[in-house]
Amino acid sequence: MSLPPQPISPLDGRYRPAVEALGEHLSEAGLNRARVHVEIEWLLFLADHRLFGTEPVDAEQARALRQWAADFGPAEIERLAALEATTRHDVKAVEYLIRERLATQGLTAIAELTHFACTSEDINNLAYALVIRAAVHEVWLPRLDDVLGALRGRALEGRGIPMLARTHGQPATPTTIGKEFAVFVARAERVRTRIATVTPLAKFSGATATFAAHLAADPSADWPALSREFVTGLGLTWNPLTTQIESHDWQAELFTAISHENRILHNLCTDIWSYISLGYLTQIPQAGATGSSTMPHKINPIRFENAEANLELSSALLDSLAATLVTSRLQRDLTDSTTQRNIGVALGHSLLALDNLARGLGEIAIAADVLAADLDANWEVLAEAIQTVIRAEVTAGRSSIADPYALLKELTRGRRVGADELRAFVDGLDIGDDARARLRALTPGGYTGLADELVSYLGD
Repeated sequence: MSLPPQPISPLDGRYRPAVEALGEHLSEAGLNRARVHVEIEWLLFLADHRLFGTEPVDAEQARALRQWAADFGPAEIERLAALEATTRHDVKAVEYLIRERLATQGLTAIAELTHFACTSEDINNLAYALVIRAAVHEVWLPRLDDVLGALRGRALEGRGIPMLARTHGQPATPTTIGKEFAVFVARAERVRTRIATVTPLAKFSGATATFAAHLAADPSADWPALSREFVTGLGLTWNPLTTQIESHDWQAELFTAISHENRILHNLCTDIWSYISLGYLTQIPQAGATGSSTMPHKINPIRFENAEANLELSSALLDSLAATLVTSRLQRDLTDSTTQRNIGVALGHSLLALDNLARGLGEIAIAADVLAADLDANWEVLAEAIQTVIRAEVTAGRSSIADPYALLKELTRGRRVGADELRAFVDGLDIGDDARARLRALTPGGYTGLADELVSYLGD
C-alpha cells in the first residue's frame, strides 16, 4: 500500500510550524505574488508616464489592481498552475494571468503594456529582491533578535558568577560565565549589523541590459532614468550595469553574512553543550518530555544539538548559493534560476536553528554551586597570578627570584595544588609584604579580573 503524497523535506513536515512564516515570502506562491506585484506596478508606471499615448489608470481601477496583487491567493495559484502547464514558463504564465485580470476590469486597452520590453529576469530579480528582503527583515532577523535578547539576558545574569575557563579543554584562568555569553552576543550583533545593511540591487533594462527594445519602441524616452525611477520606487537600489540578469553579488554578500552568523551560533551551541556536559549549566525539566527511550533520568541537550545540525545544513546551502550565484555564463544561463529556488530551504534550516536556540536558552540554569566547586578544586590556576606578581616585584627591585615562570611551572604543571599548599608557597617567596598579602587573599573564584565589568561593553 502506497502512502499519500508526503513532504520530502522535514521543513515542510516535522518542523513546519517553526518555519512556515518563511513560506509567506520564499515559497513558489510568495515569489509569484511578488512577480504579479512587479508586473502590475510596471504597467501602472508606464501609464502614469503617459507613454505610447496612454493616460494614467483611473485611481479606483489602479487600487483594485494593486489590491488583487496583494490578495494573491489560492484562486490565483491554481490558475497560474493551469497556465504554466501550457506555457511551460512561469513568468509567461504570470503575464497571461495579469492580462486576464485586465480584461475583467475592462482595461484591455493597456494589456500590451503587461511585461512591456521586459525579459523574465527583469521581473524575477525585482521579485526575488523583494521577497528575500521581506523574509530576512520580517521573519529571520526578528527570530535572531529573540536569540540575542535571551543570550544577552544570560550574559547579564551571569556576569558576576565565576567560572573556571577551559582553554584547550584544560583548567585555565577563571572568567565569569556571563562574560563568556557576552562574547557571543558581541560577535553575533556585529554580524547582524552587516546582514541588516546589505542593499538589495535590481536591474530593469531588457534582454541583455541595453534598453534596445525600449529604444526601438520610443527613442525619445530617457529609459535609464525611467528604469531607475521604477526600481527605486519599489524601495530597491538600481543597478545600471548588468547582463540579462542582475549579477546577484548582493545576494552572495547577504548569504555569506548569514552563514557567518550561523557559524557563530554553531560555536555557541557547542560551548553550551560542553557546559551542560560539565555540569556548569543545568537543563530545566519540561513537563511530559522524555530524554531517553530507556534511561528515564536523562535530559538530553536536544535544543542545542538540533540547532547545531540545522546551522550546519543552512551554512552548507548558503555557501553553495553564494558561490554559484556570482557566476553566469556569458550574458545568461539558468543555473541561478534553479539555485535560487533553494533560498527558502537555506534560510529555513537557519530559522529552525534559531527557534531551537531561543527555546534552549530559556530551558537552562546556571549551576553556581558546581562552578564554585570546580574552581575550588583547581587552585593551581593561580600560578599565572603568582608568577606575574613576582615578575613585577623583581622589576621593582623588591625580589631577587630568578625565572618566576619556571618556579611556578615546577610547582603546578600537571598536578593539583590545594589552597594550603599554595599559600605556604606564597609565604616563602622573596617578595614585598603588600604583594604577599594580595596573593594570599586570592582565590580561584576571585581571580576573574574585569570579567564582570567587561560585560558592560555590550551597552544597552
